[in-house]
Amino acid sequence: MPQRQLNRSPSTRRTRVPSGARQSSPPQRLVGWLGGFGAAAAAYTVFQSALGLLPSGLAGDSARYAVAATGGVGAGLAVWLAAALVRSRQAEQAARAGRSGSAAGGPGRLTALTTAAYATLTSELCTADDPVTGARLTGWTHSLGEPGRARPTATGTAYGLHLALDLGTSDGRLSTGELVRTLWALRLPDGGWSARSQGTHARPEVTALVLGALARAGADPDRIAVEADRCAADFTRELDRTGHELTHVVTTVLRGMLRAAPGQRDRLRTLRDVLVAGAVPDPARAGNPRWGYRLAAPQGPPSALHTAQAVVALDRTARVLGEESDAARAAREGGVRWLLACPDPDHERCLDLENLREEVRRPRTDQPDRVEVLNVRHFTASWLIRALLTTGARDVARAGGGERIRRQQLSGAAAAAWRGQTDGIWTWVRDDTGELRRPIWMTYQGLSALRAHALWIYEP
Repeated sequence: MPQRQLNRSPSTRRTRVPSGARQSSPPQRLVGWLGGFGAAAAAYTVFQSALGLLPSGLAGDSARYAVAATGGVGAGLAVWLAAALVRSRQAEQAARAGRSGSAAGGPGRLTALTTAAYATLTSELCTADDPVTGARLTGWTHSLGEPGRARPTATGTAYGLHLALDLGTSDGRLSTGELVRTLWALRLPDGGWSARSQGTHARPEVTALVLGALARAGADPDRIAVEADRCAADFTRELDRTGHELTHVVTTVLRGMLRAAPGQRDRLRTLRDVLVAGAVPDPARAGNPRWGYRLAAPQGPPSALHTAQAVVALDRTARVLGEESDAARAAREGGVRWLLACPDPDHERCLDLENLREEVRRPRTDQPDRVEVLNVRHFTASWLIRALLTTGARDVARAGGGERIRRQQLSGAAAAAWRGQTDGIWTWVRDDTGELRRPIWMTYQGLSALRAHALWIYEP
């Protein structure tokens, strides 16, 4: 299964400093005036004192004047440096106050981003009548602005529902009730959901995604329970060997089931153990366990993306179940230590942040001699933020003295995630053509990760 790294260099925006912020305040000007006057006064005082104290026999008057002048200059320089230090500290405090004042007086960058994202989300909302059921569908396609496509898909609408819930807007332009009805209407005749390229047979990763969104939106729990039970029953090694061996599929199903069916504890433990068994020690990072794109041999090269996905899934499982096996704890904590051991010094552009692409290939149910292909693209920075913001990651970092590194990596990942958007919408460059696409899943992941990071650093 090929995995390609995507190298992007999106343009960065510079924020202009208001002209008023560059002007010194009255206290700063007073300190500057006192610093200059005090330095001259101190120099003259020391010069006169030294000249009077030095013995007249010190190699003539020229030597006495030279020594006194040297002392005076040194004292004046010391006073001037002290005043400069005070001025710099005042300037820093004024800059902080200016940033706080601007945030209080107007929208911050994240607020502007979410506002722009909401505007695009509402403008790209599409509606269509289902030709089979006649139901009115309201939602989104896989990518925003897809040419020639106006019928909502299960994947696009599920991520759009997650986005609407994250944005928390209530002006009526987005109705979560309509989105929930649309997802139920897109349910396949035999139950479950599939991606657009997967045909009419339900696939566990898409079904779990939709069920997680429905559960989060407060949809009918009885209907969700029926679909979750069917999804879990069909997702076994015997019935879906391909999916059971892929880190992306297992973690997606596990996260969706944790939301939709937290009471199915035995099935959740089974999925957790499958994920734990796929960890591989990495000698390059002190033997800490990591994950690749596969959970069975060959697992593939070490992947920060899949390791972060595994850490998030294991952390959520431990919190939902209220317990954790020794093997699961060791794998989860080791995965965090592996992420913290990134060897690159620049955590804004390190290799661990490279986006990845993989393919999920399964035999088609209607034509077993042919293969269905699902192209999966991963927004790595958003997953790294999620993994390092887990409670377990915080505890591991603090216990091992890696809290400073964790904060640096979070700041770098947040900066990388921010660079990928324009007006609140994230873009993906197609690997083969350079075409820009705006997948709605990427905007959801980028926005939710930045929102979580902003809440983490918030200080009232």
